[in-house]
Amino acid sequence: MAEAADFQGMSPAPARRWLRRTASLLVGAPLLAGLLSGPTAPAAQAGEPTKAPTGSSTVAVSLDTLSPSAPVKGDTLTVSGTLTNNGKETINSASVDLRVGPKLSGRTAIDDAAKRTGYLPGPDPAALGGKYTVKTANLRSGLSQDFEFSVPVSKLPLDEAGVYQLGVSISGRTARAPYDQVLGIQRTFVPWQPKESEAKTKLTYLWPLIASAHVSAETGSDEQQTPVFTDDDLAAELAPGGRLEQLVSLGSRLPVTWVIDPDLLATVDAMTKNYQIKVGDTTVAGKNQDVAKRWLTELEAAVEDGKVIALPFADPDLASIAHRGKSVSGTLSHLQNATEVAGPTVETILHVRPSTDFAWPVEGAVDPSIVDVATSAGAHNVIARSDSLTETGSLRYTPTAARPIGGGTTAVVADHRLSTAFKGDMSHAGGSTLAVQKFLAQTLALTEQDPGKQRSIVVAPQRTPSTSQAQSMAASLHALIDERWTQPLDLTAAAEEKPDTRATTKVPRSSQYPKKLRGQELPVQAFQDVRTTKDSLNSFQVILTQPDRVVTPFGNAINRSMSASWRGRPLEAQRYRDAVRTYLRGLSSEVLLIAKSDVTLSGRSATIPVTVQNKLVQDVDNLVLRLTSENATRLKLDDDGPVAEQPVKIAGGHSQSVKFDAAANVNGQVQVTARLFTEDGTPYGEEMTFTVKVSEVTPTVLLVIAGGLLLLVLAGIRMYTHRKRAIASDTTEDNGGEPEQPSDPTPDTGPESGDPSGTGEKVDR
Repeated sequence: MAEAADFQGMSPAPARRWLRRTASLLVGAPLLAGLLSGPTAPAAQAGEPTKAPTGSSTVAVSLDTLSPSAPVKGDTLTVSGTLTNNGKETINSASVDLRVGPKLSGRTAIDDAAKRTGYLPGPDPAALGGKYTVKTANLRSGLSQDFEFSVPVSKLPLDEAGVYQLGVSISGRTARAPYDQVLGIQRTFVPWQPKESEAKTKLTYLWPLIASAHVSAETGSDEQQTPVFTDDDLAAELAPGGRLEQLVSLGSRLPVTWVIDPDLLATVDAMTKNYQIKVGDTTVAGKNQDVAKRWLTELEAAVEDGKVIALPFADPDLASIAHRGKSVSGTLSHLQNATEVAGPTVETILHVRPSTDFAWPVEGAVDPSIVDVATSAGAHNVIARSDSLTETGSLRYTPTAARPIGGGTTAVVADHRLSTAFKGDMSHAGGSTLAVQKFLAQTLALTEQDPGKQRSIVVAPQRTPSTSQAQSMAASLHALIDERWTQPLDLTAAAEEKPDTRATTKVPRSSQYPKKLRGQELPVQAFQDVRTTKDSLNSFQVILTQPDRVVTPFGNAINRSMSASWRGRPLEAQRYRDAVRTYLRGLSSEVLLIAKSDVTLSGRSATIPVTVQNKLVQDVDNLVLRLTSENATRLKLDDDGPVAEQPVKIAGGHSQSVKFDAAANVNGQVQVTARLFTEDGTPYGEEMTFTVKVSEVTPTVLLVIAGGLLLLVLAGIRMYTHRKRAIASDTTEDNGGEPEQPSDPTPDTGPESGDPSGTGEKVDR
């Protein structure tokens, strides 16, 4: 025996120590031969800070490849992976074995086998042994070692069609247990279908192209309205090797139904042109136009002959709207708008006509209110999931996905097991391989439930699969290309399949909606913020001569504020809504009244000017400037009373002075308020108040002024007369001192010139 050989090689003292350590183990030696490596690890020694794995959990076995995933007759099965010793002792005489069988009966048996961790004789069959055992070097604690072996399928105990368990185990010895034992095992599945099934399962796989919001409501002031992005993170997803690039590349070679958020297309389309990126309080030019163009070109080619489903614009969170937003006025109208723009957006950018008749609540969880909200936007099909719309009857097979749930609405119930198959960490080869094999096993087991009954099954994976998850999803679908037990079907056709009469059609109550999902919903405050923004937008757009330049970007931003992508990110969602609201408030405030100093009126009537400024790049119209006197007895406006109004129209980037006639009756001060209104009487912007000082002119003041004017006239006459005399005196001196005599001594009787003879000569008096 190996144990005896090891013992004979020891010196007497170490041998005695070895006997003392293993005395208790020897008592249970017969049991240890089969059960020692079960799932329960022995207790740690006293004083040890941590517990090292023991028994059949000592070594972690990773299955990195299993090829082919769904073998047929004549194939050679290749299995490779990694062994990692997580124990504290070196493993000697290690060997890796393949254990195949038994055939598993049903989908539940597959789930149970996948959950087991330790080695169990019976459920885990004997090793193939012989030349299919791989000997390995001693595996020291904490170290890893690769393994690989190949086995002809004909050597595997695969009989009739079905799903077989496949296990890879490592056996060896340690210093504390110097006998052969299973120290680690990993299980997976081999789907065995040597010939085509009589009735293949129709399989619909949704391929989602959805991303979070990256575009703000802000646009440039140029004619092209250059969009402003909150960040440039989307470029990394579109670049080669990125998440969205991989989804398009992989999906183009698969029989899938594309499920697309139109907002993603609109965002990428904006990136193909000039765009700006918000960096602090400024913006910088985006530089990933080529990346965006290449991605859109590849996507257009990929969907050319496929089926495309367009979600409402920005993928609004239907459950949040149903549970928290429906009570806020206007919320459902936003959903309707998001649905209406979805089809034209996709068709304009991808040149394919999408279906807009599907609603997809988060994780397929539904209740009556969610269904009502979905159908209110025009959808006739709701993508649910079987863990929400659960079977309550005695069906022994998975029913067809389509279910009538009343009111002309069809619930397309995705299979829960298949839809969540790739939600875990697929970044490591071991995790991906196990997920792919389990997915294939579940599809075959589903078909084998009733081989003579063809059914239609839908798979709705996570909304935003990672790159590694998408690659694993693609690997599983590639393994089904030969259509031995499944055949592809698009989502529209799946919704039209004849439903199973015994399948559940009752939508669960609202109280049954998962608490975890409810806790991730947008709060009521989010929808109140949206309503506030929408109200402000309505007030703003009526004064614009080019409202589309504002309505379109803000309307899209409002839709993005209700997106399902905000789940789990409440702070980011609040910041986005605040930024939209703040930017709109800033734009609205660029049409304003210029502050005015106090005005003094001297007299009973005067004109009061008020200046309105338009800092926008477009003209504004449909505004009314209203001036209100707080004391009509003292100051009237336009001879009409305390209020006067005038229409206002201002070109972009200009100011306009609006003048009002005012009439004063009594001296004193009067407060006057100026405010802009839209033509329907809605106040616009902030009001402005200034003081008008009235100084009425009295008779005494008029007499004083008249006297002053008279004195001024008399002074002028005196100055004129004095000047004339001076000129006459100068003339006498030029004639030898004799005064110049007139030719006619007749007195001056001319009415104007003082020359009665009409000679034109003047007489200086």
